[in-house]
Order: sequence, then structure tokens, then C-alpha cells
Amino acid sequence: MQLRVTFVAAARSSPPLAERFEDDRPLDQAGWDEVQRAAPALVPLAASELRYCSPTPRSRATGDALGYAPLVQLALRDCDMGRWRGLTLGEAMAREPELVDAWLADPHATPHGGESLLAFVSRVGGWLDTRPYEDGCRIVAVAEPSVIRAALLYALKAPPSAYWNIDVRPLSAVTVTGHARRWNLRLGGA
Repeated sequence: MQLRVTFVAAARSSPPLAERFEDDRPLDQAGWDEVQRAAPALVPLAASELRYCSPTPRSRATGDALGYAPLVQLALRDCDMGRWRGLTLGEAMAREPELVDAWLADPHATPHGGESLLAFVSRVGGWLDTRPYEDGCRIVAVAEPSVIRAALLYALKAPPSAYWNIDVRPLSAVTVTGHARRWNLRLGGA
């Protein structure tokens, strides 16, 4: 029995270099413009049997703008970054360079007082594994790029260091197929 889960990355809420940990700002104008340009390719996913999104304003707005009317899933929230919440990586590095280095190097580390990378990946993977399904069921989930990276790391059983090598662009889509603890990456064709 196969389940098909397509993750759609939320549109932007800030320029790439201004992205903040656990950013809860709404879509900016560039984000709205991106949604309009991407809509022809992404709107058909609204036909999915189940439609979800992370609780961030930009994920909800992206899903709504694409006609998904998604159900918010707390398990799809961004990684808990503790006292670094709201900071850019550069700001965190300027304040606590040794702690940022430790966090980047050790997937068990929580120097910010929040959630470790492994706990984050496990939470997102747990959500993926517990989706209700019937053979052929289609799900779409609009989420933050970090959540999609965590889902892919989990689905592929990749080492934690691979998390930092997955680039998820706004409004990109990726699909995994399978069922609990057995997932495959599916890349679409032209």
C-alpha cells in the first residue's frame, strides 16, 4: 500500500539573507508574487485527499492562496530554536559563535535551549509515519523549508549531516511515497 505525500515549500516572508529562526512573519510582496507565478503548477495539488500546513503565517497563506484550505499541523512547526528564535544565523553566530558551531556539528546539541536536529527530524518523521492512508491516497503539506529538509532526511534515512546539504527553495515541491518507516523519494518528470 502506497501513500503519496507532496511537500510544498512556503513562499518567502523575507529576503534569503534576512531569514530568521522560527520566522513567523507573513508573506512579503515578493512572496505573494511568487505564489501567483507558481500557482499554475501547484494548484492541481488541491485535489489531494488530505491538505495540511505548518502553523506559520506564511505556510497558511501559501496554502490558502493555492486553494488548498489546509489543516494546520503542529507537528510540522519549525525546529524549536530556543533563545535564537527570531535571529538570523549571522546574528546567532555574532552572539554565540562557539555554540552555533557546536549546534552545526552535533545533531544531538541544543545549545540554544530548544530542540536538537535529531529531535526535530524525529518529530517530523513521526508525523509522516502516522498519516492516515488508503492505497493511492494523496496528501499535500505546505511547510517551512527546514521541515521539508527534515522530512527528506527521515524518508531517505540519510545521516544527520545531510540536512545541511538539502536546499529547499520557496514554492518548490517534492514527493515521498510509501508508508510508515518505508519511504521513497519521487521526482517528477516533464
